[in-house]
Amino acid sequence: MEPPAAQRARSLWLMTEPLHAVCYFDDDCRALGKSLGLRGFWMGYFAARTAPLGAVEPAAATAVLGVFAPGMVARALPAAWSTVSPAHVLDERGTRAARALRTIAPDLDRSATALLPRLQALVDAAPDTGRPLFAANRALCDHADPVERLWQLATTLREFRGEAHLAALADRELDGCEALVLTAATGRVPEGTMREDRGWTEGEWAAAADRLHGRNLLDAHGNATAQGQDERTRIEAETDRLAARLLRPLSPADTDHLLELLHPVVRRILAADVLPFPNPIGLPRPDTP
Repeated sequence: MEPPAAQRARSLWLMTEPLHAVCYFDDDCRALGKSLGLRGFWMGYFAARTAPLGAVEPAAATAVLGVFAPGMVARALPAAWSTVSPAHVLDERGTRAARALRTIAPDLDRSATALLPRLQALVDAAPDTGRPLFAANRALCDHADPVERLWQLATTLREFRGEAHLAALADRELDGCEALVLTAATGRVPEGTMREDRGWTEGEWAAAADRLHGRNLLDAHGNATAQGQDERTRIEAETDRLAARLLRPLSPADTDHLLELLHPVVRRILAADVLPFPNPIGLPRPDTP
């Protein structure tokens, strides 16, 4: 039986997210902010993640990123732009990501030859209405360096999916903190560190949990109820459905071939133990669906 487009869209995420995610976990990539004179990893993170949009202000950045506490974003932006320009940040993030990928897979230039036109076709044909981070990243997919371009294409695809996910959360009337509390309660992300990683106070986290309890999504102990588990499953399914729009330029057979080409690259990344499991981006272990 032919797998549905939504299932292939999820497979595309599983085969491209590790390519993108080296920028969060590789030591050289993590040092980007400090090397540019910024105050540590998180200021560098917000500068690098939002730099495609230009010198964005914190309110806009908070809305675009979706799940970070406003105060956490405001501690990084716009202060970062007084130290470094968005263009400089973009140059550094692409260079470091490509270097990290080449360290893991020295023959990646050869693999990129087959991957680039297929990934570019997905990016070129995707709609950008209501997808500001996707649109801003798509404009950067013209690198002469093939591995840097490969990383940028994977990044652009993941921002498309990320904005689909935010649309699904908004449709289910979940704010950023509520979404994280529910996700942690269902075991998709590490509950112990997620609150601090996204900048929410204990009071904000507890208030979000109370609201979810009032909707019967959490029980009195903060565990996901059956309804809460179902809600989180529906959000993932809706994210997959919306992200499947990316696959329209390719036939199912061509999509499967693309996934086959990505598989050995991703296997090398996972084998390098650069990405931790569990992780705050919700990427499952490779032996899980």
